[in-house]
Amino acid sequence: MKTDTSPEPKVAFPPSRPDSPWRQVLAFLLEYNLVVIFLVIFVALAFSVRYFFTVQNMLGLALSVSQIGMVACTMMFCLASRDFDLSVGSIVAFTGVLSAMVINFTDNLWAGVAAALLCGAIIGLVNGVIIAYLRINALITTLATMEMVRGLAFIASHGQAVGVSNADFIYFAGSSFLGMSMPIWMTLACFIVFGFLLNSTVYGRNTLAIGGNPEAARLAGIHVERMRVVIFLVQGVIAGLAGVILASRITSGQPNSAQGFELNVISACVLGGVSLKGGSATISGVIVGVFILGTAENVMNLLNIDAFYQYLVRGAILLAAVVVDQQRTRGE
Repeated sequence: MKTDTSPEPKVAFPPSRPDSPWRQVLAFLLEYNLVVIFLVIFVALAFSVRYFFTVQNMLGLALSVSQIGMVACTMMFCLASRDFDLSVGSIVAFTGVLSAMVINFTDNLWAGVAAALLCGAIIGLVNGVIIAYLRINALITTLATMEMVRGLAFIASHGQAVGVSNADFIYFAGSSFLGMSMPIWMTLACFIVFGFLLNSTVYGRNTLAIGGNPEAARLAGIHVERMRVVIFLVQGVIAGLAGVILASRITSGQPNSAQGFELNVISACVLGGVSLKGGSATISGVIVGVFILGTAENVMNLLNIDAFYQYLVRGAILLAAVVVDQQRTRGE
C-alpha cells in the first residue's frame, strides 16, 4: 500500500492588521489623559471666564505657582522613593526669615542666599538620616521637623516679619527677562534639570527602583540609605531657594508664611500621577498637576469666590487626587 507523502497544503493566514487610527487615538488618550483633561479644561475656561486667557493673567498664574513648582520637582523624587516631606513649608518660612536676617546683618544678597541654601540642606540632611538610618517613619519625622523648624522661624524673628531694604534682595525675585519674572525662569530651570535627572540619569533610575522595591534595589547594588539621604538633602536645598524667592517677592521674611504649602506640593505631585506607593513619576505629569492647582485658585480669584470656599475646593482636589492614585495602583 502506498502512503501519501505529498506535503500538506499550507493554510494562508490573513496578514496582521495594524492598529486602527481609533485605537491609536485611544492609546494616546489613555497615556496622556491628564494632559488632555487639563487642555480641555483650560480651553473651556479661556472661553467662559473673563480675563482668564490674557497675557497678564497667564504670567500671574505662572508666577503664583512658581514656588510650588520648584519644590514639587524634588517632592516628586521623595514620593517616587516611597517617602514624603511635610516640613517643606516650614523650611520655606524659616529660610526666608534667615536670609532676611543675614542680609540685614551683612548687606550682602549672596550671603543671605547661601545661608538659606545651607540651612535647607542641613534640615533635609537631618530628615534623611533619621528616616534612612534610624528607620523612623517619614510621616512622624517630617511632622516633627515641620513643627520644630516653624518654631525656629518664630523664635529667630520674635514672631515679627523681618523687613529688608537691600535693593539687590528686592531685585532678586522682582526682576524679569523677556517679559517673564525671574521666579518663573527658575521654575522652568527646575523642571528641565529634575526632568533630566529623572529620565536620563542613574539618580532617577535608582530613585524609581527604590520606590518600586527597596529590597530588590538593595540586592541590585543600590545604596538605598544613602540615596534616600541625598533625596531629602536636595529637597531641603530647593525648599531653601523657594524660601529666599518668596521672601524677596514680599520684601520680608515672615515666619507665618507658606502655611499649607506642603499639602499643595504633594497634591500637585499626586495629581500629576506620582504614586504614593512609589516607583512611578513623570515630570510632565507634575507640571500639569502644578498648573491644575494654580488654575483652580486663579479662576476662583477671578470669579471672586470667598476664601473659605477655596479651602473646600483645594481639599476636594487633594482627596480626588488620592482616590485616583488609589484606583490607578489597584489597576496595575
